[in-house]
Amino acid sequence: MAKKGSILVVDDEEIMRDVLETLLSAEGYRVDLAKTGEEGLESYGRRSYDVVLLDVSMPGIGGLRALEEFLKADVDAVIIMITAYATFDTAIAAWERGAFGCIRKPFQNEQITATIAAGIKRRRKEEERLSLRRAMSRSVDRGAIVGRSDIMQEVFRLVEQVAPARSTILITGESGTGKELIAKAIHEASPRAGKPFVTVNSSNIPSELLESELFGHTRGAFTGAVAVKKGLFEVADGGSIFLDEIGDIPPETQVRLLRVIQEREFTALGDTTPRRVDVRIIAATNIELKEAVKQGAFREDLYYRLAVVPIELPPLRDRREDVLALAQHFIRKYNEENGRQVSEQLAPDVLALLEAYSWPGNVRELENTVERAVVIASGDEITRECLRAEISDPQTVAASSHDGASTTAVQDIGRGVNFYDEVRRFEIDLIRRALERTSGHQSRAARLLGMNATTLNSKIKTYNINLRA
Repeated sequence: MAKKGSILVVDDEEIMRDVLETLLSAEGYRVDLAKTGEEGLESYGRRSYDVVLLDVSMPGIGGLRALEEFLKADVDAVIIMITAYATFDTAIAAWERGAFGCIRKPFQNEQITATIAAGIKRRRKEEERLSLRRAMSRSVDRGAIVGRSDIMQEVFRLVEQVAPARSTILITGESGTGKELIAKAIHEASPRAGKPFVTVNSSNIPSELLESELFGHTRGAFTGAVAVKKGLFEVADGGSIFLDEIGDIPPETQVRLLRVIQEREFTALGDTTPRRVDVRIIAATNIELKEAVKQGAFREDLYYRLAVVPIELPPLRDRREDVLALAQHFIRKYNEENGRQVSEQLAPDVLALLEAYSWPGNVRELENTVERAVVIASGDEITRECLRAEISDPQTVAASSHDGASTTAVQDIGRGVNFYDEVRRFEIDLIRRALERTSGHQSRAARLLGMNATTLNSKIKTYNINLRA
């Protein structure tokens, strides 16, 4: 029988170890045994286990102390406590220390196998989350999935939920919001991570060639088809295909794409034999597909097949609290690429400009702006002069803002008031008051201010706020 998971049994009673080994081996688990907490921790240090069955009462460090040590070694460890003296206080103590469950001896076989099955399910979910975090980390290194704002954290949570499934995903959002990066993260956090991730930009391929690119063709299928060509769906078999700008696909190709989704097969141009493929489709668009459906430009049945799981990426103007973290990420990236040492700590006036600008090109435009600033910076600091004119001009910034802010501050500049000094003083005062109300607790102060704790910490450093003042 195939092994369903790995179990470490830690119990000082030999008969109990034998009983559990016999029971769990028969259920298809791989079972290792340890007779003391110290021995169990040593085994856990050598290899990972899905579940640890841990006796409460043992010589040496004891079960509850061993529980704490297991969780120090692996915060996601699934520990099920077993005791002959299970009282309410024992169970509470175990749960408070992070145990997954607590079972009393003598136990029913069904009880312990059901608890183990639930524990393994939880372990698998944690592994999927870890896989997603690693995928996100790799994506950040490549190109800026940086999102500490609440709205981006919601996107990441949704990605985490859908990554392990096969369902088709439709990512929507303005140009430059990072749709391809999210698609890559979904792929890399899924069981398909080791298989191909194929990107197709539908708007860059002439409509008469798109079907050949997607589905391939035989020799002589059309004028110029001098050799057999494998389509991108076949290239992506076992993996994922990312159909960017899906709204630009012509009607005749929409029909064939619908068949691929429904039947999981396609026919190359010039061929008559269908070919089956196992491909997850992740589509993206910066247009309103529902409106295209109403206008008859996009098939309604294809829309609903694509939008099984819709993910909407917000524009940068709706998550301004991410601007600082994104800018710092890009400064690090372009420092490394250009051999520069420009400071990541932005001057208050520069940060105010970046956060006030509406960023019609979203993250892509911000990256371009920071790259330019890093390259042309005359010293080790980005100044207002390093920014493009439309960003560094306060009047342009105010006019471009989508948040309905008053232009009074801009008018004040003409009367000799330094707008950025006023913004800086106002923000510093708000931060100080929030810290005072929370006795210096940054996480609570951040919640009070409606910003991410990391953003608050960065602003404290940028403004050099003395927390003891």
